[in-house]
Amino acid sequence: MVKIAIDAMGGDNGPSIVLAGADIALVRRPDLEFQLFGEEPVVRPLLDAYPRVKAVSTFTHCEITVQMDDKPSQALRKGRWKSSMWRALEAVKKGEADVALSAGNTGALMAMSKFCLRTMAGIERPALAALWPTLRGESVVLDVGATINADAQQLIDFAMMGGAMARALLDVERPTVGLLNIGVEEMKGLEEVRVAGQILKEANLDHLNYIGFVEGDDIGRGTVDVVVTEAFAGNIALKTAEGTARQIASHLRDAMSRTLMGRIGYFFARGAFRELRQKLDPRASNGAVLLGLNGIVIKSHGGTDGVGYANAIEVGYSMAKNGLLTKINQDLGDYHRAGFARDIADVVIEEAK
Repeated sequence: MVKIAIDAMGGDNGPSIVLAGADIALVRRPDLEFQLFGEEPVVRPLLDAYPRVKAVSTFTHCEITVQMDDKPSQALRKGRWKSSMWRALEAVKKGEADVALSAGNTGALMAMSKFCLRTMAGIERPALAALWPTLRGESVVLDVGATINADAQQLIDFAMMGGAMARALLDVERPTVGLLNIGVEEMKGLEEVRVAGQILKEANLDHLNYIGFVEGDDIGRGTVDVVVTEAFAGNIALKTAEGTARQIASHLRDAMSRTLMGRIGYFFARGAFRELRQKLDPRASNGAVLLGLNGIVIKSHGGTDGVGYANAIEVGYSMAKNGLLTKINQDLGDYHRAGFARDIADVVIEEAK
């Protein structure tokens, strides 16, 4: 059984979406169990409407709900020990659950996760990793919202953790890794990115294949299995892609419904359009992973529906089943034992010369 601890109060729509997603996920994965945390007067009546979920769930009342507009420091002050978000994380810390899942405030989840679960040895900051639909299938992109202005060592850590995630989720034995940059030439881009690229190239690690710099259009092409960047650029890229997908879908609907011939054309091509809609649906890629913690934490999009939430549960399920934490620890250990964990300051000096 895979046990998922859920912050039932998180997200724009709260428990109604959470329970609907859990019900969908159970159809796909009957070996799931849930620990639900939330406000009893709100959750209990809704839980009764999902007997399948209720049969495999425990529920714990929590007095505090972290609000979507709470600052991380504010959420920690009022929600530590007693909020539904904290209690879900604490279940993972205590070994009572395999995964913690929340659709709540991203900054608060990041702060609480780091405070409650702590980061892995040698990891300074966690990274938020997302699955990205591409022309070749899917790629892992990180960081998409956790660590702004990451330095060279953090980018290297992201590469290790992203590679481990690709091995666990995409079933790739030696994933290809690229650093997002403004060009593929080695002299281009920020100094921290160039330094990280130099070290990854020299390391020549067995568990990942670093191919160099990639550009923004390479993400959608699926040029590499893992795209590494810092959170500012990564989050803008993610939101731009989501907005573009919605824009294309809207333009297609308008074009096909504007004229009689357009509607007739849609009738004959509706199967192809249905497939396109599924590929552009952001719900299919819902569920980002906070990597670098001593536990698996999944962040669902706050505005998703039951289908999207079920996909976030699916990501957590796959991470637990495929030993994500073990793979990350192995890859980081191999990197440090190989002697490539050099002093970043020395590398920067070399680059300056």
